[in-house]
Amino acid sequence: MFLAVLTPSESNEVSPDAALVNRLLQRDVSAFEDLYDRHSRIVYTLVLRILQQASTAEEVVQDVFLHLWRNAAQYDGSRGPFLPWLLTLARNRALDQLRLKSERQRRREEQAEELPPVVAIPDFEGSLDEKRRAKRVRELVALLNPKQKRAIELAYFEGLSHSEIANALQEPLGTVKGWIRNGLLRLKEALQATS
Repeated sequence: MFLAVLTPSESNEVSPDAALVNRLLQRDVSAFEDLYDRHSRIVYTLVLRILQQASTAEEVVQDVFLHLWRNAAQYDGSRGPFLPWLLTLARNRALDQLRLKSERQRRREEQAEELPPVVAIPDFEGSLDEKRRAKRVRELVALLNPKQKRAIELAYFEGLSHSEIANALQEPLGTVKGWIRNGLLRLKEALQATS
């Protein structure tokens, strides 16, 4: 039985994927095409297994590879091989899609349970009170730290997950979660103090 032994020169060689990522950093379209051809099938298989819906899986795969094109510099070859990194990215995007889908479904169910009033009487006082509260919330949000404010806006108005916000702001995930949590606590306390 023969065992393969790596010599130091062989172990320092760059993997084909890492070489393609390096070319991708230079915006080499053919490198992107090669990476897509090499890995799109396994990425699709993983995403389809999670989502159980072909059309949504195809969208997530496109999103993953678009993210790769835009953010190839996020891959750090010293931390491990490319394929597990890409599959982790795909898994996270698929799980985010599942969460978004379940949240939409929950909202639809809640809306279906709400029965409209038999007679709609204009509620001027309630409308005015709602406008005052909305104005107060905007004022309080404007007082937040700019990065904290942006993180909350991305979460609540653009529907991004914490990991997507961290990527968008190029900040650590824990920092983004802290900004959002602390910002919402400040808003809650300020709103309770004024009511």
